[in-house]
Amino acid sequence: MPHIVRLLMLACLAFGPTGAFGQTPAPTPGSPSANVAQAIEAAKERANRGVVGIVSGGVDGTYVRIAADLASVLDGPDLRVLPTLGKGSLQNLTDLVYLRGVDIAIVQSDALAYARRERLLPSDRSIAYVAKLYNEEFHLLASSAIKNVADLAGKQVNFDSRGSGTSLTASLVFSLLKIPVQPVHFDQQLALEKLRKGEIAALVYVAGKPTRLFREVKAEDGVHFLPVPLAAELIETYLPSRLSREDYPGLVAEGPGVDTVAVGAVMAVYNWPTESERYRRVKRFVDAFFSDFNKFLDAPRHPKWKEVNLAAQVPGWQRFVAADQWLKAAAGRETAAVPEEQLRQTFRAFVDQQARAGGGQPLSRQKQDELFEQFMRWQTQRPRP
Repeated sequence: MPHIVRLLMLACLAFGPTGAFGQTPAPTPGSPSANVAQAIEAAKERANRGVVGIVSGGVDGTYVRIAADLASVLDGPDLRVLPTLGKGSLQNLTDLVYLRGVDIAIVQSDALAYARRERLLPSDRSIAYVAKLYNEEFHLLASSAIKNVADLAGKQVNFDSRGSGTSLTASLVFSLLKIPVQPVHFDQQLALEKLRKGEIAALVYVAGKPTRLFREVKAEDGVHFLPVPLAAELIETYLPSRLSREDYPGLVAEGPGVDTVAVGAVMAVYNWPTESERYRRVKRFVDAFFSDFNKFLDAPRHPKWKEVNLAAQVPGWQRFVAADQWLKAAAGRETAAVPEEQLRQTFRAFVDQQARAGGGQPLSRQKQDELFEQFMRWQTQRPRP
């Protein structure tokens, strides 16, 4: 008898109400359970249709504030921005390529050049950008005994912690300038003390000026900013900038200031194929971001938004197709707002005025029209905010 009971129990387990070996049978079409399953799938589709994932920065950084602003301003019925914390520009870039659910990343603009140099990406064509955000300056604070960047060859220079944006940029800049320094990796406050004591020759800090790290630092401490001119080797990756007395009254003397370079914060995007669903989602984000950009300029949004020029180019990067199309269409709409004949007459008057001011002969009407047609073609192709 016990043997029969055991057999019956096994049969119930194997072929009971959940089906063979515990598998739930497919609901009958039209049944209540089938309708519930269809409703759940439809809800999942709606929830995911407009989602765009964006990886930003650490909890105390500017990048995460920028991502939070994007979610606050742009979230709506057809678009949802999901910000996540990031672990530095280089990690953000690799997450953009390899991590599921990440469509956009905020990174330093030189992260792509670094990834190319180190061959970290399968193809840099998989990365594009939507817009350049704000600039972060390259601060090179050195002992007063160091007179120029070349004097740092063979000496210890603090690059900040390993994997940081400062470390990435410092590595690239000294490599491009072909100045072999000895990188060390102290946190910035400790590095500043070591610099004052003469234990290291210099420190690098990449941050938007003026930065709090140098607020109490003075030339009397035996340190100064070294100029970093925009040498030919740096032009493709960096922008010219300057540290002024207004930025750092204790370190910069009266006068033109100290030349340096700047790296831009960039809204990077995975370069999805234009026929893909992920491309359509990101395009929806781009259209909303550009169309509603003025909403980012008012409080309580981060003040760095006021530095953004949507049409700014990023050296070494390619513009995302949807962003390029939006900017060109905006430029076309601006031109179309003025009747072409009115533009032509204004253009002719300007050309005549310039000729007279330069003491030359006015151009013929045919030449003026040729120049006007060139101007119109340039106008429709020129990106504008």
